[in-house]
Amino acid sequence: MVTKAERFRDLHHGRAPGDPLVLPGPWDAASARVFAEAGFPALATPSAGVAASLGYEDGATPADEMFAAVARITRAVDVPVSADVEDGYGLAPKELVERLLEAGAVGCNLEDSADGVLKDPRGHAEWLAEVRAAAGDRLFVNARVDTFVRGVDDPEAAIERAALYVAAGADCVYPIFAPSGVLPVLRAGIQGPVNVGAVPGQGPSPAELGGLGATRVTFGPGLQRRATRALREITAGLTEPTAPAAPAE
Repeated sequence: MVTKAERFRDLHHGRAPGDPLVLPGPWDAASARVFAEAGFPALATPSAGVAASLGYEDGATPADEMFAAVARITRAVDVPVSADVEDGYGLAPKELVERLLEAGAVGCNLEDSADGVLKDPRGHAEWLAEVRAAAGDRLFVNARVDTFVRGVDDPEAAIERAALYVAAGADCVYPIFAPSGVLPVLRAGIQGPVNVGAVPGQGPSPAELGGLGATRVTFGPGLQRRATRALREITAGLTEPTAPAAPAE
């Protein structure tokens, strides 16, 4: 029997250009059900979106609450779910893996910066190797490369970090905020799957990003923020004064 983790890993391979794996980002059980019912084969939680749903700023969610939120999402759907757990919350690799598996996740997103500062890439690669060793094939590891978000615009810097992380056992790399114009350069220089972020309703479509080199496309907190804007519009309608009834003739 194929496990969810195996199914999730298989979804990343054999994809044609222009056909990336599109992973919506649920922030709670209700949104996860909506995405699963729409037919998406897997989901990837955004830490910022989950934080907002729990009343926290991005990066301020306590680990226990993040894992509990992930568990509620995985219980709500039958499709595989990968979890964004930021930089691992300072947990030892073995404990991090155990908590992800207990929450029902089949993958994880792990950042290579903390408190706004890029980590030493070799030290981070060693940590990723420990995560890989603890997880075996039970987790799909998506290693986020934060060079672009931290002001390092040279794609070669991202490629160098990606090479270290892939060698350490990462299944996929995520050069977050990489401009679409450099995606072909990144695709040519990175082995294995590449995650690219998209903004709902803005910029290149998932298919266009796939044509530029994306293996999979995620949306970060974009879907949660768009839903919040829609809710504000609905709420504004609730407070509009009711027009007086026309007098009877």
